[in-house]
Amino acid sequence: MTNFNLKSIGVIRTPYIDNAPYQPIDEDKGEFRIVLNTKYTEGLLDLDSFRYIYVIYLIDRLRRRPSMTVSPPWTPGTKVGLFASRSPVRPNPIGISIVRIKKIVNNEIFTSGLDVFDNTPLLDIKPYVKDLDSKNDANYGWLDDLDSNKEHLLLHIKGIPHDY
Repeated sequence: MTNFNLKSIGVIRTPYIDNAPYQPIDEDKGEFRIVLNTKYTEGLLDLDSFRYIYVIYLIDRLRRRPSMTVSPPWTPGTKVGLFASRSPVRPNPIGISIVRIKKIVNNEIFTSGLDVFDNTPLLDIKPYVKDLDSKNDANYGWLDDLDSNKEHLLLHIKGIPHDY
């Protein structure tokens, strides 16, 4: 196997120290920002013309080793392949989130809610382009085969708090 060296280009600042949501929550409470190393500030030119960005980061606080089959916590008894899941425990601990840009000030991008711990190393940022990144024929995969209420499961998958 080939090994790679990646370098952090900044850090992600969030209010999460010990617990973070499973997915980004757009209107989450607290301040969410990406602090880019100043030598990359020029790379932010015109990024604020986009509404959303991909944030690519190192999941640096994992303590578990990946298993090739997982049981998502919101589907008790269901077992799927790791690559058919959105588990953060992966062979390469790389995370990706899509967030809304609120504003950019110097080398800082203020965003909607991010699902990462405070001081997570930033690997890259890419613009989300509507016609390239939105697939109208996308489906729910194995979720379509579950007997459970799909709308309820989607609340869990999205990390949206709910009462039922």
